[in-house]
Amino acid sequence: MSQLPFPLADEPDEISQEVGRKLFAGQSEFVKGVVAMSGLPPADRLEVCFAGRSNVGKSSLINALTGTKGLARASNTPGRTQEINFFTQGPELYLVDLPGYGYANAPLAVVEKWQRLLKQYLSGRQTLRRAFVLIDHRHGVKKVDEEIMALLDASAVTFQVVMTKADKVKAQDRDKVLDQVRGALSKHPAAYPELILTSSEKGDGIATLRSVIAHLD
Repeated sequence: MSQLPFPLADEPDEISQEVGRKLFAGQSEFVKGVVAMSGLPPADRLEVCFAGRSNVGKSSLINALTGTKGLARASNTPGRTQEINFFTQGPELYLVDLPGYGYANAPLAVVEKWQRLLKQYLSGRQTLRRAFVLIDHRHGVKKVDEEIMALLDASAVTFQVVMTKADKVKAQDRDKVLDQVRGALSKHPAAYPELILTSSEKGDGIATLRSVIAHLD
């Protein structure tokens, strides 16, 4: 039987899981919200960033990863987060929350400003090791997701898809959505060839994502 393209990530073994647990057992703190490249904190540690369309569950995932309720503030208003938000995870790592995209109601000038800042950040941050693109497991890849993936391709930033809200998907729909996601990713050279399934509510996949981040160098 041939291996599926973009297989689901295996659960980490005990040693890898412990490495991830230790990294995220450290204190998580909000550093600052950045609206211009001049405001970026020093590039003195590894960082990973999280991108996703509005209401994909990005804040909930960051809170679940860090075990810190309310660290990243969730908003019910698409496009409310207009800054690149930096969080420290212990002394070794920045977690970076990128502005939600797919904000149909935001003024064009605001959208263009965000996109410009995003491009500058992605192409100019040497310590950025991976972008995690969040995709709602109920809906699959949308046109706005394709746009951020194309931007990551152009910026030569490796990105890995994290499926969110996996617990909300009916069993009979799971494979169909995953097939659609795999088809979309096959067009993107910067896509890391493994998917991570998560549920922030149930805690599914959190240990896997922690382990993946802990083993980046």
